[in-house]
Amino acid sequence: MSEDDLPRHIRRERDRWRNLSRGRPRWMVEPGPGQESVWDYPRPPRLERVEQELRVEFGGVEIARTRDGYRVCETSSPPAYYFPPDDVRRDLLMSEARTALCEWKGVASYWSVRVADRVAEQTVWAYPEPWSGFEAIAHFFAFNASLMDGCFVGGEQIRPQPGDYYGGWVTEDLVGPFKGEPGTEHW
Repeated sequence: MSEDDLPRHIRRERDRWRNLSRGRPRWMVEPGPGQESVWDYPRPPRLERVEQELRVEFGGVEIARTRDGYRVCETSSPPAYYFPPDDVRRDLLMSEARTALCEWKGVASYWSVRVADRVAEQTVWAYPEPWSGFEAIAHFFAFNASLMDGCFVGGEQIRPQPGDYYGGWVTEDLVGPFKGEPGTEHW
């Protein structure tokens, strides 16, 4: 879908974000050597290939593993990581009626994960028909780390993004503060 084809309220929201001042606010953590700040991520978000192995575990089962993933880097949030469908145990996913709208990526569909008697509800999402710039992650799955037993980037077990709103993965080389922490509702 081209920018001109988007609904007016989506174009308005995108314009609002594009016209905000850029640069890392003075009160943000300054990244050290080998670190990156979520405040240096762009808005609109940037899609990047991930060469490191990505892995998700739940209920003693490996749900997903890939070396062909992507991450979406967006101002103030830890990246969300996306797995190709063939690298996800789709037999453990249950489709949900829930959808959500991202002003950059489009409409997301949701799934729950079931392993034996354990269920993580509405913890997986994908964009079946992503908007312009995000076509590469069509049908790729992302996982909310706070509801999984373990999510890993290059062997490092990550921390879930605070607040569970965006589902980002916090690695040791990432500095914030992050959207979702107490007092960040106005960001």
